[in-house]
Amino acid sequence: MMLLLANCASNRIALLNYNFNNLWSKSSTSDGVIVKKGDTLYSIARRHNVPLREIIETNNLRPPYALRIGQRIKMPTAKYHIVCKGDTLYNISKRYNVDMNSLSKTNKLKAPYSLKIGQKLLLPGAVVSKPQASHYIANTPKATSKWKPKTASKAKKAPTKPIQYSTPVKKRNSKFAWPVKGSVISKFGVIAKGRNNDGINIKAPLGTAVKAADAGTIAYAGNELKGFGNLILIKHSGGWITAYAHNDKLLVKKGKKVKKGDKIATVGNSGGVSTPQLHFEIRAGKKAVNPLSYLQ
Repeated sequence: MMLLLANCASNRIALLNYNFNNLWSKSSTSDGVIVKKGDTLYSIARRHNVPLREIIETNNLRPPYALRIGQRIKMPTAKYHIVCKGDTLYNISKRYNVDMNSLSKTNKLKAPYSLKIGQKLLLPGAVVSKPQASHYIANTPKATSKWKPKTASKAKKAPTKPIQYSTPVKKRNSKFAWPVKGSVISKFGVIAKGRNNDGINIKAPLGTAVKAADAGTIAYAGNELKGFGNLILIKHSGGWITAYAHNDKLLVKKGKKVKKGDKIATVGNSGGVSTPQLHFEIRAGKKAVNPLSYLQ
């Protein structure tokens, strides 16, 4: 629980974060996680922020919990969400793909739906089939403290300060290029009704070329993330990431290296928008930053 709360404090909630890491992970599937060389039950639980005991019980595992390469580990279904700083009922409902009214009624919440840090919210129904949410807890909080890593010496050397899951980010000496020319119709930060925009939305004609904001490698190109339509993620040097959503056509595939200014997509209105526009994000590791401070 303390690890989860520490993670809450260090990572601002973002809608895109729901499956952000999973989009890049070659070891994760809709049916669970495929064990890779060097994986342990402990490392898988920590990587996916899921309680160890829940994984053990879901997979009917027995001591000494040895894993084999290629083994499929099922991930448990999320049951609760612990409220963290910056949470709203709206972004929690989006994160778990549940109806906001159902979420409020299940937890007997009334307008204006005020939440407290550390509050436990029951998620209605079987809401998550592949939980990657970083603020997930299961219905057996006491059980997680009973299981320890196989190597006791490593457990003793674990750091006492909050664990950081993002790759160290290097300070940028150059600016990103605008991915498309147009007017900003939605700015970075808090918008109406407690909603939060982790990037900017740029209005542009349908079919306008979307260009890479900097050189990098295509980490994801697809439409699996609800609400973002045709999405591209580019991984740049120094731990930086850019995201391009609501595209019409995707012109690149995962693994392709691109240069700054390369055409990667065309502007569209896919996902949760009705007019042609580009949703653009810049992330320093996992942290979303204001694109307007980094664009030139």
